[in-house]
This record gives sequence, structure tokens and C-alpha cells, in this order.
Amino acid sequence: MSRLEEFIKNEGTAFPGKTYVDELLKPVFNDQRDYLFHAMFDIHRAHVIMLEEQNIIDSDEAREMLKGINKVAKADVSQIMYQPQFEDLFFMMEAKIGEEIGSELAGKIHIGRSRNDMGVAMYRLVLRGHLLELLGNAYRLSEALLDQADQHTETYITGYTHTQPAQPTTLGHYLLAVYDVLQRDIKRLWAAYETVNQSSLGAAALTTTGFPICRARTCELLGFDKMIENSYDCIGGADYLLETSSALMTCMVNTGRWIQDFLQHVTREFGSFYVADSYVQVSSIMPQKRNPVSIEHSRSIASSAYGEALAAMNMIHNTPFGDIVDTEDDLQPHLYRAFTNAGRVMKLMYAVITTLKVNGEHTKKMARKSCITITELADTLARDYGISFRKAHSIASFISKKTTGAGKELYEWKIDEINEMISGFVDVSLTEEEWKKIISPEYFVEIRSIQGGPSPKEAVRMIGERKQKLGLQKNDYSNLVEELNNRRNKLVGYTI
Repeated sequence: MSRLEEFIKNEGTAFPGKTYVDELLKPVFNDQRDYLFHAMFDIHRAHVIMLEEQNIIDSDEAREMLKGINKVAKADVSQIMYQPQFEDLFFMMEAKIGEEIGSELAGKIHIGRSRNDMGVAMYRLVLRGHLLELLGNAYRLSEALLDQADQHTETYITGYTHTQPAQPTTLGHYLLAVYDVLQRDIKRLWAAYETVNQSSLGAAALTTTGFPICRARTCELLGFDKMIENSYDCIGGADYLLETSSALMTCMVNTGRWIQDFLQHVTREFGSFYVADSYVQVSSIMPQKRNPVSIEHSRSIASSAYGEALAAMNMIHNTPFGDIVDTEDDLQPHLYRAFTNAGRVMKLMYAVITTLKVNGEHTKKMARKSCITITELADTLARDYGISFRKAHSIASFISKKTTGAGKELYEWKIDEINEMISGFVDVSLTEEEWKKIISPEYFVEIRSIQGGPSPKEAVRMIGERKQKLGLQKNDYSNLVEELNNRRNKLVGYTI
């Protein structure tokens, strides 16, 4: 048998062919079943309620429709399998409803709508749920970051620029920076939520319908904030997917950067952080190992979430402006997986941070090394002795190079030795007390009390303001989630 003959035999003559089923229809069906089932039935309910209120169908019909919809909606989703006589999940469920209320009445449910506006609405409902879940996890992580920052306003650490020791700061100051970036990520996710939470229903295939439907009513019933007014935009505009992908990608890149820092801090060489036993793994051969795999996995999963979101964005690139499968069944699971992975990252790092132990004595000791307080020498000469900052900087640079060349630390110089080096540039003699301040990480941090600086007093102020604002945001978030849950419960239990 030739390859062509074998292929024809396997495919059969009836449509759809085996390859088409196995490689397209069945996988798409499974994704629809796993991700969109409940959103589909919510849309069925809202549409029927609206049709009855608009007198497009009578109350008895609507009552029977809802009865059939609700019965089929209770099916065990895991037991629903692809059947070749149905093109997709939508047609299968319409047939299932027809088995309960009759095919004629089930067919009427589809008055004034299309799979096009339904599909976009389903995607938006599901993405709304994912966005809210990720936002909830982001708020929990935010709270953990603030709590740790609050405990470490006087935990002195080395700040780095270009991966090199730069200046002393505090762990609280560092964690506040991480927190603030996360808040901007949250703001971007809320912006995506605002774009996503809009109703496409009523656009039908592209140009609305001749039936006197009420688009505002289905919008209200499903908890959308507003309608997408232009019906072509409802179907053709995929920017809600782009904005969601972009917000996710930015969030994961930002998160991955500080996760990378954490992986450095837990190394034996750094020795700054100690990960709780619950979040490390041992080696199969090296008994001394405490592998921080929770942080490693978080970094890897963040990259995976980014990749899935990028795939969704790439699938939209150069597609026609209209109804096209590139923005539909094949794309959506990428975003759902991206959200799932992003949520895993948030949960894992929340657990790591809330149980994290910090070796403050070690970090303070390291913050005295590598000449990282030397900027304060230049500042002292300029501030207290009227020397130009450029000359003061040259003096500080000279002493730093001498210190490094001698294999010493700043605190190992005697004050007479320091003054002798300074005298080669200017006629200034520092006191013992001034030198002690210059080499002190505590003083370095304390004197930098400008707004946003690392001084404990300023850090405490920033933490207090952020805790208050976060409390209000979490309350608003909880109220919104409760409102949407109440609306859905009302929709599911609606009686005519």
C-alpha cells in the first residue's frame, strides 16, 4: 500500500478526517471544556434573561430554557468528551440542552447572537477571573514585603550598582523598592482588567442584529463594567489580549529580577538570607546541601509565564483586523497558563519571604567592607570644609585606591594616616569622631534622610504610608470580588 493510499484509508472519506480531529478539533474541544465551560453557561443565562425582558421570547419559554441550561451546566466537566458529530463544545451543549427542553426551544436561545460575540465574551470572563486571582496573590506578596521591610529598617546591607559593592543601605529600603515596583505591576494589571472587563455581547457576528436586544442588560448581568460600543471593535479588537500579555510579561520580568537577587543572597558566599527548611531540598549525594529550589523554581516559572504571554502576543501580530482563529482557541490557553504560572511565582515567593531569616550581623559586617562608605568622606569634605565636591571626590578616590591596593578596609586606617593622605591635597585634618562616622554604615544610612532615602526614620514613614494605602486597596479588591461573586450567584439562581 502506498503512503497516499494508507493516508486515505486512515482518514476515511467522511469529514472530519482523523488528522483534523486528532490535531485540531479534539485539542480545541478539550481546551474549551477545561477553560470556558462555566463562562459559556453564564452567557446562556444572561442572554435568555435579556431575551425574555425584551419580549423576544415569552416567559414560559425563558423559564424552560433556564431550567435546561442549569441542568446541563451541572454536568461533570471531566466526563465530557469530544464527539465527531459536533463541531465544538458550543454545538454539543446546545444539543444537550435540546435533549432536556427540545431542539426547537434550545435553538431559540441563540436568537440575536453569534459564536463570535459569545466567544470574545467567554474569553473576557475567564481572563477577568485570572486577573483577579493574580491580583489577590500580588496583594498577599505585597503585604509580606512590607512586613519584612518593617522588620529590617535597621538591617544594614550592601547596595550594588553594576553588580559591584556601591553604598550601604538597609534591607528595609531594598524591600520597599521591590514593593513599589510590584505596585506598579499591580497598577498595570488593573489597567488590563479595565480593558478586559467589557462586554462584546450583542455584536453578534460583526454588525449586531435586527432583533431588539438590550446589550446593556447582558453587560450588567455578567458583571462587565461597560460595553464595547462599536460592534466591529467587539469582534476585531484584540488589544485586550495584548494589554493583558504586556502587563503579565512586565510583572514577571520585574519579579524575576529581584528573585535573582534572592538567589545570590542565599549562597554560602553571600550568606545574607536563610531559606526555611520547608522550602529547600537536599542533594541525593551531597549531605551538606540546602538547595533553595523554591526560589530557583520561582525564577524559572516566571520565565515560563513570560514566554506563554509572549506567545499570545506573537500570535496576534500581523493578523487581520476581524474575526480570526489566531486570537481565539489556539491563543487563549497560552494566557491561561501564563496566569497559572505567574500565580505560582507569587505564592512561592510569598511563602519564602514570610519565613525568611536574615543574618543581620553578617550583612552589617559586609556593609563596612569594600570602601562603600567612602562617598561620605567626599560629602564631609565638601559639606563641612567647603572643598569643591570634585576635589573632595578626588581625595576620596585616592584613599579608596590606596586602601584596595594595601589589601585593607577603611576602618583599618588610623586617623593620622588618613589625615596624612588628605594633606597631599588640602589643608584639612579630620577628627577621630568624624572618621568613625565616615566609616560607619549606620551613620551613612542615617544621614541620608532625604525623602525616599534609606534612613530608618524615612523608611518607617514610607512603610506606614504604604501599609495604609495597601489596606484600602485590599479592601476595595475584596469588595469587588464579593460583588462579582454575588452577581454570578444571582445570575445562576435567577428565576422568571
